[in-house]
Amino acid sequence: MSLGGDVPEPQPRDAVVTAGHTGEGAADLKTHPTDVSPAEFIDGLSPQRRVDDGRALLELFDRVTEQPAVMWGPSMIGYGEIHYRYATGREGDTFRVGFSPRKSAVSLYGLQGHPRSEELLGRLGKHRTAVSCVYVNKLADIDLDVLEQLARHAWTSAPRSC
Repeated sequence: MSLGGDVPEPQPRDAVVTAGHTGEGAADLKTHPTDVSPAEFIDGLSPQRRVDDGRALLELFDRVTEQPAVMWGPSMIGYGEIHYRYATGREGDTFRVGFSPRKSAVSLYGLQGHPRSEELLGRLGKHRTAVSCVYVNKLADIDLDVLEQLARHAWTSAPRSC
């Protein structure tokens, strides 16, 4: 059987990020806000360096965003909410900026892709980047004043496209 008739032209689709959340997302998304206290999560970490780094980041992001911290899934702490829709049509809700004090490295989310991000990352100190994360082995490796500027810049910039 062949395709016949009028075949519509493909419609261009772009990725879109908007402030707020909709509750609309792919059924298989595993990362959602939870009722776990971020401070209690951090206090339960080990070794003590992870606790200290987590507390420092909680204080820094609280100060920058002036928003409550929310646990997203079992290990990510996020601030604010955005809704994303990829060009493929897949969509969901996530946080605007945040962090996770993981064992191997601290993961910092939402800090890249803004107008001054590259300049500030260049002054941050020892770190590495991936598609959507900035990784820091320990906070002692970076300039916390620059991290605060970077987080504030990301928070006050428009949500970035994915």
